[in-house]
Amino acid sequence: MALLTPYSKIPELNTATILLIENEERFQTKLADAIVQQEKDVNVNVRLARKLPLPLENGDSRPRVDLVVFVVSLRSERSLQAVESSLNYLASDYYLGKVCFVVTDARCGTLAQERMLRTEEGIAMAAMRLLTILKVSAGLSPMATTALYLSSLTRCAAAPELDDD
Repeated sequence: MALLTPYSKIPELNTATILLIENEERFQTKLADAIVQQEKDVNVNVRLARKLPLPLENGDSRPRVDLVVFVVSLRSERSLQAVESSLNYLASDYYLGKVCFVVTDARCGTLAQERMLRTEEGIAMAAMRLLTILKVSAGLSPMATTALYLSSLTRCAAAPELDDD
């Protein structure tokens, strides 16, 4: 079993790598494009995969992965099974602030919130949140970023104007 380990490679200067894993690839490419477009200060590498383990053939040239993001569709049994099987290929060190789950097709309360990740604004908001988490996990953010601030990024939220629907 080839485990993906967070500290097996030396980090590059001013560079962070995020690995987006989604079985169905509906949301993954839009999110990757939004992440690359939003970040200007740091060199962000976005890698895409359908599931873990990653192929061994490119293991030497692959950069260190600072954040693993599982994009999970709650309405797809195959998506849930892919995430469940992929978790076995992550070293336990990843579970200390280097793994994140983005849930799609979930009911957060209102219909507007459910549709939010399907809009450009929702994708941009998710990308911004993931960039903040990525900078912290890659060590590129000052230590003033607290766990309380990061926990506010992980809540299911919609823009205030969408709640009126």
